Amino acid sequence: MAINWTARPETPADAAAVRAINEAAFPTPAEADLVDALRTDPDAWIDGLSWVAAGPDGTIVAHALLTRCRVGGEPALALAPCAVLPDYQRQGAGGAAIRGALDAARKLGENLVVVLGHADYYPRFGFTPASRLGIKAPFEVPDEALMALQLNPVGQVPSGVIEYPAAFGV
Repeated sequence: MAINWTARPETPADAAAVRAINEAAFPTPAEADLVDALRTDPDAWIDGLSWVAAGPDGTIVAHALLTRCRVGGEPALALAPCAVLPDYQRQGAGGAAIRGALDAARKLGENLVVVLGHADYYPRFGFTPASRLGIKAPFEVPDEALMALQLNPVGQVPSGVIEYPAAFGV
């Protein structure tokens, strides 16, 4: 039975649930700490681009975050982290949060999103290897793991090295 997930922008009241999701989804609290640090960085945080997904009972089970980064000195977005409570993984909640965040970014006029992740997961949202667009990470990473998505097919796509917000520590 498919679950009807409701995706929406995170509100201040969701911060504890978002932290709990990230702590449960990853082996260390590093991603939860990253989200908290990004919230305090006015150069990285963009209101309306942190999305959650909730089930029919309103319980928030997934989170996807887009923050400002730069590619070749030009504005772009980084999709990270994405997290789902373990009991709800592989049921579409994460995808609902990601699609909501990407749609919101598109409506804000953003054009480029980069993600470092599973090559068998992110292409379902339109991501392709970033190397095809001349985009590189500031560290060694397998080519198939670094992906990019052009939100506006007629927009200019910058190329070059990704500059992540300071909170990423790279």
